[in-house]
Amino acid sequence: MGFFVKRYALKCIFYWIFVSNFLFIELSAQNIENTDSIQFKSIDQIIDLIKTSTKEKAALYENALKSKKLPNQKLAEIYIDIGYSFYRKEESEISISYFQKAIDLAKINNDNETLSNAYLKLGNSYLQDWQNQKALDTYHKVLQMAQKRGNLKKEIVVKSNIAIVLRRMNQLDRALEDCRNLLNFIDKTSFKNGKNHVNVLTIISEVYLDLEQFDSVLKYADIGTAISTPLNYKIGIADLYTKKGIVFYERKDYDQALNFLYQAETILNELKISDRSNQRINVNYFLASYFYDIRSYEKTIDYLLKTINGLKENDLRKNRVIDAHMLLAKSYKEIGDGEASIIWFSKHQELQDQFQKDKDKTVHKIHDQNTQQLDDKIKKLETRQVTEQKYKSYILIALSVVFILFIAILITYFKKQKANKKLFNRLIQKISDLEAKDTKEIIETKESVKEITIDDEKINAVLKGLDKLEKQEYFLSVDCNLRSIAKKVKTNATYLSRIINNYKGKSFNDYINDLRIDYVLKRLKNDNKFRSFSISSIATEIGYKSDNSFTKHFKAKTGLNPSYYIKNIEKLSVKS
Repeated sequence: MGFFVKRYALKCIFYWIFVSNFLFIELSAQNIENTDSIQFKSIDQIIDLIKTSTKEKAALYENALKSKKLPNQKLAEIYIDIGYSFYRKEESEISISYFQKAIDLAKINNDNETLSNAYLKLGNSYLQDWQNQKALDTYHKVLQMAQKRGNLKKEIVVKSNIAIVLRRMNQLDRALEDCRNLLNFIDKTSFKNGKNHVNVLTIISEVYLDLEQFDSVLKYADIGTAISTPLNYKIGIADLYTKKGIVFYERKDYDQALNFLYQAETILNELKISDRSNQRINVNYFLASYFYDIRSYEKTIDYLLKTINGLKENDLRKNRVIDAHMLLAKSYKEIGDGEASIIWFSKHQELQDQFQKDKDKTVHKIHDQNTQQLDDKIKKLETRQVTEQKYKSYILIALSVVFILFIAILITYFKKQKANKKLFNRLIQKISDLEAKDTKEIIETKESVKEITIDDEKINAVLKGLDKLEKQEYFLSVDCNLRSIAKKVKTNATYLSRIINNYKGKSFNDYINDLRIDYVLKRLKNDNKFRSFSISSIATEIGYKSDNSFTKHFKAKTGLNPSYYIKNIEKLSVKS
């Protein structure tokens, strides 16, 4: 009997080995067949398979995608698209891995635009997963890139998400300030009255909710709802309805509270929003809180368990989930289940302690970043002050040089004025001497150079002719020249020029110019009306063809400008 039993057992073992080998071969063949068939699928088909597959199969599809030999930029964009699909399903761990792959490729390719987009979405995944410190670090990378490139829109998106982190860390004043600035920035972009505008309004209303400034919550919630409705931005409306529901719950206006919370719940159901989403958790928590307040503890427990049981380990970081544990502990206590109450209270304490540790780290990080920003501002200020000091020094030196030049010019001017005054006084004295004489001073004749023989009678005739022309003031005529005077004194130009040189002691031109200048000096002194003439008119009046010619000869003879002489003669006339 024992022999047959052993024999039967051996047969079973061999049969099991045979079947196992057969199944292994079949499965291997099927796997090989599947791998071969994937290669023939399009890129879009492979992407869809990755988005809907398990983690194990995703690796197989990724290898098939890599085998397509796509450029790094294209592959990075595909990874971002895949990561975003998991982000929308709140599969944060998976989405983070794909965004990180996109970042690695973008770095290799020096593709700053793709790198910036991947970092932004990575930060959003960290934010969704309540990894606040990592979110903050990532957002600051994007912010630096956006500011460097002057991308105001991306800066608004990043700063709005940073405001969420600040609110979570109870940095409410800073979050509020940032949100107000963002609303001002939005007016300068195409974001105005768009979804991003609504997102900032939801954040600022949530900050006001934490500050218990309920009128401000309702104000911004109403603005956000008015913008969201024509856009059909339902998730934004649901978020704002939730906040309004919370306000009315806090005010103990339960009818209004339930109205808005149920409306928000309806929209979330319509959009098939996951039970793990922040919106769903908030709605469930405050509905549970309402039932707790009216002592319907069983319903409270149902809402809270519905929330908590659908969560993953990472979701336990969320502060509303931590609050839900405490409310559960209190609810079980109210129905007399002390054991369950202790369990939930212990879990609450454990989660609260961990949250506080993470919060402390993040707040410390925020403080360090604020300090660094302050240091940077101080350094910029110091640099600006040094630059301004240099400019001040340069300006001071320049002003000193200008001042010295001004003093030098001033000294020169006064010296010139003093010299002009002396010249003017001498000139006035000379004119007075001339006027005191009844006849012109007899010009002493000089010893003639006997190059040309001229008899005394002829010379006397010429000199008398010149004296007559002087009395007639012919020298004032514009036609007065060597030839015209020679004709009038009945001689030739050569004889006349020689006689003037020998007996007047000057050239013909100097002789005429001296006569004209002496005339104008005396007339300007004595004729008030003549002094009112322009320089050009005076020049024409005494025979000059231009005022420049008159001024040149006047200054050559007197050392003064005609205008200076006239001005000072006028002063003397007024005094007298």
